[in-house]
Amino acid sequence: MLLRLLALFVLVPLLEMAILIRLGQLLGFWPTVGLVVATGAAGAMLARSQGLQVLRGIRTEMSVGQLPSARLFDGLLILIGGALLLTPGLLTDLVGFLLLLPASRRRVAASLRRRAEAAIRSGRTHFLVIRR
Repeated sequence: MLLRLLALFVLVPLLEMAILIRLGQLLGFWPTVGLVVATGAAGAMLARSQGLQVLRGIRTEMSVGQLPSARLFDGLLILIGGALLLTPGLLTDLVGFLLLLPASRRRVAASLRRRAEAAIRSGRTHFLVIRR
């Protein structure tokens, strides 16, 4: 777990900086800044539209008495994707866009769901339910 956190908070930003520096050398400073700003703006618009679509789906499912578990998972992945797009860098932007696109988000959600189910079946994960 410590190695994953190290990679997340140290290696990923270093790699992002190296990519941005190289891109700045190839394109120039202002085009690189423009690219980072443009991906952030496009990502914010995409996150908003996808988030509203998921929210409508949650409302629809709840109105017919269904638990919107898959839609809630979609909402979480959209939130994570939007946050990644707000961070400067091209790798995080790529992952953020993948989480905002419905086809790739479904694949990620299915993979995470399988891993969570396996962790629950193996006993590595427990849930505490508090009832009133």
